[in-house]
Amino acid sequence: MNITIIGGGNLGSAIAEGLIASGYCEAEQLTVTRRNTKPLQSLAARGVRIMSDNHEAVKGAKVVILAVKPYNYQEILLDRKSSLDGAQHILVSVVTGAWIHQLREAIGKKLPVLRAMPNTAIAIRQSMTCLSHADTNPEQLALIQTIFDQLGRTVIIDEKLMDAATVLGACGTAFAMRYIRANIQGGIEIGFDAKTASLIAAQTVLGAAELLLQTGSHPEAEIDKVTTPRGCTIAGLNEMEHQGFSSSLIKGISTSYEKIQK
Repeated sequence: MNITIIGGGNLGSAIAEGLIASGYCEAEQLTVTRRNTKPLQSLAARGVRIMSDNHEAVKGAKVVILAVKPYNYQEILLDRKSSLDGAQHILVSVVTGAWIHQLREAIGKKLPVLRAMPNTAIAIRQSMTCLSHADTNPEQLALIQTIFDQLGRTVIIDEKLMDAATVLGACGTAFAMRYIRANIQGGIEIGFDAKTASLIAAQTVLGAAELLLQTGSHPEAEIDKVTTPRGCTIAGLNEMEHQGFSSSLIKGISTSYEKIQK
């Protein structure tokens, strides 16, 4: 199965790199397009087909991943619609803000279409990718989910939740980074150097997340395991709540969602 990625920017390149690193496909099964192909020479050296002609690139492909900027996806699809074939291609868009009905209108023909919302951790194959779809059969949906499972974890959602997914899964990376940064600053204040504080903070967050993912437990259950009566953990947690920790985070998520809705 051949995969074509239209748009070899940071995201498109990260998808290609991740699929090769996972062993899911050979480099020769991938085609990546970009107007200026020079930045893609490292992929070319590994055997990925690199070209600037999108029409030629989709020939022979089963999956076409659209990874271009939001401002020019319609122009690209309008120009490519004669090359896309509903009997052959599955179109997957990772374009922020491009809804399935808009993609289908730009294509002008019936085609299996999916939206994928990954986050920046896709660069290290640890993305949380949300998928929504239209006109896809179970086999096609399973295929695309398998592809993105190579790049992290996936969940299938209703498209109406895509804006919410952007906030929770994509903006959420920045929110988590801000928490880690604050943790590092607190660590420095209580005696650690910046490098050591950074390592402890990042690994602790990674471990906490893995606990939830691997055990399926609720965060409060894990909190209860480390909070002893009159202990330092509950004292710190209560002080954070007094200062509005949870409420400010929830409000931040709500504010981001209100902004994206506009």
